[in-house]
Amino acid sequence: MKTAIIFDCEFLCLEGSQRRFWCAAHDPDPVIAQIGAVKLGLDGDFPIIDTFSAYVRPIDRFGNRYALDPFFTKLTGITEENIEAEGMALQDALAQIDIFSGGARFWSWGKDELNMVAISCYVAGIPAPIPAHRFDNAVKLLLAAGMPVEDLARTPSNKLAGYYNVQHPPLQGHDALDDALSVSYTLQHLMNAGMLKPQLFDIE
Repeated sequence: MKTAIIFDCEFLCLEGSQRRFWCAAHDPDPVIAQIGAVKLGLDGDFPIIDTFSAYVRPIDRFGNRYALDPFFTKLTGITEENIEAEGMALQDALAQIDIFSGGARFWSWGKDELNMVAISCYVAGIPAPIPAHRFDNAVKLLLAAGMPVEDLARTPSNKLAGYYNVQHPPLQGHDALDDALSVSYTLQHLMNAGMLKPQLFDIE
């Protein structure tokens, strides 16, 4: 069965980092602390085949581990205990999600690969193991399905399933896997409703 990988990342922030574009003197580099992914089938009834979740030890430019800001923990639910107990090195996490993908294309709500690969690998001083051409923006899929541009601009990934009134198990916003599931449930719904053609996942 053909598949697509829907993924999401949680990356470091302080309160206000987003509106400052992470450019204040005290802002951390926006390196990732969590990756979540869903393997979505593109045939039949478009099943969710498998999921992936990993905590990543966020490293600064000098190889030291960033401490998590309380704002980030409140936003995402990710604690120092999660990172200490389950966190893995960035290169290991990326290797694992690449294996999980089975070579399928990665899709995120926006361009999370810029934080997951480009920024995080650059800061960590490691080569990017997954090339840019394997990533794409799921926003274009919703645009093709007829979602108005103004709604696309104001609907985050964790609110997407709710926008379409898709029934699903409870999800926690700003959890990487749950946000990926929100996008996946929506794409699944749109394909089953005939509003989104699965062939669009193959168009470059």
